[in-house]
Amino acid sequence: MTTAQPRQDLDVQPSPLALLLLGREADPKSERGVECPGDLPAPSDPDLVERARAAKEKLGDKVFVLGHHYQRDEVIQFADVTGDSFKLARDAAARPEAEYIVFCGVHFMAESADILTTDDQKVVLPDLAAGCSMADMATAEQVAECWDVLTDAGVADRVVPVSYMNSSADIKAFTGRHGGTICTSSNAKRALEWAFDQGEQVLFLPDQHLGRNTAVRDLGMSLDDCVLYNPHKPNGGLTTEQLRGAKMILWRGHCSVHGRFSLDSVNDVRERIPGVRVLVHPECKHEVVSAADEVGSTEYIIKALDAAPAGSKWAIGTELNLVRRVADAHPDKEIVFLDKTVCFCSTMNRIDLPHLVWTLESLAAGNTVNRIEVDPETEKYAKLALERMLALP
Repeated sequence: MTTAQPRQDLDVQPSPLALLLLGREADPKSERGVECPGDLPAPSDPDLVERARAAKEKLGDKVFVLGHHYQRDEVIQFADVTGDSFKLARDAAARPEAEYIVFCGVHFMAESADILTTDDQKVVLPDLAAGCSMADMATAEQVAECWDVLTDAGVADRVVPVSYMNSSADIKAFTGRHGGTICTSSNAKRALEWAFDQGEQVLFLPDQHLGRNTAVRDLGMSLDDCVLYNPHKPNGGLTTEQLRGAKMILWRGHCSVHGRFSLDSVNDVRERIPGVRVLVHPECKHEVVSAADEVGSTEYIIKALDAAPAGSKWAIGTELNLVRRVADAHPDKEIVFLDKTVCFCSTMNRIDLPHLVWTLESLAAGNTVNRIEVDPETEKYAKLALERMLALP
């Protein structure tokens, strides 16, 4: 069994937050703190791998295990498919014969899978505490209040909401109700182009960095075309004139992993490794994206490294589990982590082998645990927003 420990060959050192980032402690600011009912196997149990394999074999075609790219190796080894959040949700929808969809990811991903799968299928999240700090930065109440602010400013009728896939079902439903669409980090440019064909302004939820980077880098806007809406301040901290003059109204949200990378990280790695190419995710800050050689989604990063010539040098700005995995897959290339401290997705890492074993053994015994269900009304409008995305040219 492999463990998610930092590796020296990626030039990464453990930080004081190591236990938290490995899912052994709780972060009240970013996690739901829901305990797993029942008896969770001990992480030290030497039979965990065999127990997971036996339970999965007993379930057979009744179970379909999805593994997000940011998951630990110990979990990924039992995934039937791996990928980013939307790809996995679509893969689940393509397997209607599977009674159980075990989503080794985070809460909003399991919600998306429930929206896209049939009513007969049960989507299960091995640990309910596996949330997403970015998704939790935009609540339904906050976004409804924002729309009231836009209405009072006289701009709501010309604003089209575009919500990142990394959002709750409630936010996706809000987007669907108000004529908007969902986007991924791969198709954000197309989604924004579509939105500006529908209206004059965009409310981008909940990741400010993806919205800003796409608008400025891909659509040629200026930073002045973007304003930042802070849900914790009256009127979002913006004047009526700012709301009326902006093309992009960015929600004040971010990814706790990608937000850690800095311009200093880029400059440092260029000094340490001559000739290195810096490849980062578009959820990174604008100054990091501007300084990078290449920018792209998780799938883009994987494909770029697959196609890179032997002997090339790369510094990757995304979640550490993925960087470790692609570095192992390409021993002929020098692949390092952009930051020098541990940068796991703490909530994603809450799903470990004990939680997966507990889940599979419970399902094999006929007990459905940790089922994720989106109510019909929310599902209706969230699916509408997703369908608009699927219809993008």
